Amino acid sequence: MAEFTRQRGKRQEDSGLGSVLDLLLANARLVLGVSGAAVLAIATLAVKRLIDRATSPRDEGDPKAEQKTLEESWQDLALIKAAPKPPKKQRREDLSEPLLSPARPPAPGKAREPRVCSAPPETPRVEASPPRCLTLQEKLLSHYRSRLAVPEAQASLASQLARSICTQLENFLRSKCPELPFGSLFLSGPLLDGLGALVADHVHLMLPVVLDAALWSLIPGEDTVVRNPQYWMIKRTDLEYFPRGHSPWDKFIVGRYLSSNALNETLHKMLVASINWPAIGSLLGSIIHPVVASRELRLEVKHDQVELSITLFPVVEMEDKVLLAAPPEGLVENLWLESFYRAEVSKVKELDASDAGARQHCLCILNGICKSHPALHKLSGSPLTHVVLHLSATSSDWAEESLADRFQQVLEELVGYLEKGVLPSYFNHKINLFRELLEEEIEEMGFTLYRAISEPELLLKEK
Repeated sequence: MAEFTRQRGKRQEDSGLGSVLDLLLANARLVLGVSGAAVLAIATLAVKRLIDRATSPRDEGDPKAEQKTLEESWQDLALIKAAPKPPKKQRREDLSEPLLSPARPPAPGKAREPRVCSAPPETPRVEASPPRCLTLQEKLLSHYRSRLAVPEAQASLASQLARSICTQLENFLRSKCPELPFGSLFLSGPLLDGLGALVADHVHLMLPVVLDAALWSLIPGEDTVVRNPQYWMIKRTDLEYFPRGHSPWDKFIVGRYLSSNALNETLHKMLVASINWPAIGSLLGSIIHPVVASRELRLEVKHDQVELSITLFPVVEMEDKVLLAAPPEGLVENLWLESFYRAEVSKVKELDASDAGARQHCLCILNGICKSHPALHKLSGSPLTHVVLHLSATSSDWAEESLADRFQQVLEELVGYLEKGVLPSYFNHKINLFRELLEEEIEEMGFTLYRAISEPELLLKEK
């Protein structure tokens, strides 16, 4: 009975120990992996055997039993020594080969040589620096240098082509119309003046119309039929004493006024039908053809390295006014548009020279943005220049370091002018430079610029 109780207690202890070992082995595979679990299992088995022998009754005095116990102990020790060692974990940055690579059998006749793996030197870990956030100032300057600055070679070639065409056209007019006192043609526009050329693709060709001040006078825009102070009329005077024919320009009179439409139509016919543009183009290594359907006097020039559009403007300079033969659309044909372009360029450069300002850079960026933006393209050119000139009267800091501040301030000023629907000319406050805009266009421009005040980067994105 005592022996049964002792054996039952031993079985219960074995059962409890076995449960603990089973639980340990079951979780060892999860924690240590397959190889680690195998090592733990063999070691546990050996220890269990030692415990069994220690708790089991010994047959003292039996040499065979003692020999058997000794052999079992050596076998257990051998099991522990023969247990496979778990592989060392490799650091991921030291791995030059896949973790699992197929074993290759040795070549026949050759013994497998032990492979010695020399660990490559540890590469120092370089911390990736976070992306740098550019300021609006840096974005504006980058935008100007990468997208708006015209390559010098391209600008030089375009200017050279335009001057050559200018010379050819001047020679033709002198031979074809010697009775008309045209002045010397000259070039104008953003490409030459640096206030907004995106590419070297457009040049203005100015054709001076020389009038005798004794036979002609200017009628202010307020007194014209359109009541617009920016448009003027040129009236033929003293017809009683100097009848028609005394002035070579009398052939372009309509109702006692020099007609800009009549002059443009005559020049358009010459450009289209009278000038041998294929021959001139061949001489200049280009293809030149006039645009027939345009209201403007325009030439398209194609060269191997540049494509150029040249617009011809007859211009009258009288009484400190610069008037272009660019009448508004409609039935009115005697009106001349007052141009402030020369005064704008001169004033901006004068201001920049006096305080080393960045007005020209600011205007170039603004013009580039507006020309490429579908909602803002009608703001480019003169309106932007006049906003900058108005702002220069109140903001004196136009250094390049303040470009971002002035840029945002120009946007705010534009929104204010659009809300009123009025942008007065810097040189004549009676002239509203927004007069020709539709209400829908003003609303769309105002909405676009209002959004850009809080997030100016929106305007610098590609359209």
